Amino acid sequence: MNDWEIHELNIQNDHVHMLLQINPRESLSRVMQLLKGGSSYIIRKEYPDLEEFLWGDSFWSDGFFAESVGAKNEKVIREYIKNQDKQRS
Repeated sequence: MNDWEIHELNIQNDHVHMLLQINPRESLSRVMQLLKGGSSYIIRKEYPDLEEFLWGDSFWSDGFFAESVGAKNEKVIREYIKNQDKQRS
């Protein structure tokens, strides 16, 4: 089991914004591999009809953006994630 903690989450039609706390000793690429692989498995299992909308075998795109967050800018990032719905309307 991991000790990750999701502090903020906003799911859009074509991407996900997440403020995730992980142990600094963990490999970020491994964490992303587990998140994307695990969520893809669950989504495909619960919604098998999605297969017709996928391009190739991948549910998620290969890339991701990650940035470390200090205490001073955590509030700004939380607000950014919360307000994604307002920015896209």
